[in-house]
Amino acid sequence: MARHRSPLAPLTPSDLERFALRYVERFATTRGRLGDYLRRKVRERGWDGDAPPDVEGVAQRMADRGYVDDRLYAEAKAGAMGRRGLGARRVAEALRHAGVEDADAAAVAPAVEADAEAAALTFARRRRIGPFALEAGDRAQRQKQLAAMLRAGHSMTLSRRIVAMAPGEDADFAA
Repeated sequence: MARHRSPLAPLTPSDLERFALRYVERFATTRGRLGDYLRRKVRERGWDGDAPPDVEGVAQRMADRGYVDDRLYAEAKAGAMGRRGLGARRVAEALRHAGVEDADAAAVAPAVEADAEAAALTFARRRRIGPFALEAGDRAQRQKQLAAMLRAGHSMTLSRRIVAMAPGEDADFAA
């Protein structure tokens, strides 16, 4: 037998604050993502206030209290993606998707660029590309490897250098 749920009550301003607090205690997030989450909750449940919901104000209050820090989120996300072997383009896209403002993304860009070679080598090691391959690939294989590195967000120049390296070649060209 199907159980029927009674409709949920529309949200009030205090509910919006409660939802925001619960979200930031569970997830590292940005003001943009928190705002998206709160707007979705209002859309799902409705609004029971005289004035329209102040989603941006709630997100800003969470940031003012230190519960949300876009710059810290950007640094952590960029570092994690770099350790996974993803390049600057992919990091920038992920930060943009997360709602990190341009100023905060630009603040972490130099660190991402400084770690570009290490991230590219990490990706190449994971995918057995260039110096980490078991055997030299033919032209078609190298094109696929180059495409994979480009999709991972690495620059064309760096990707070509790594793909062109012979298996077992010293990959320490950062010095």
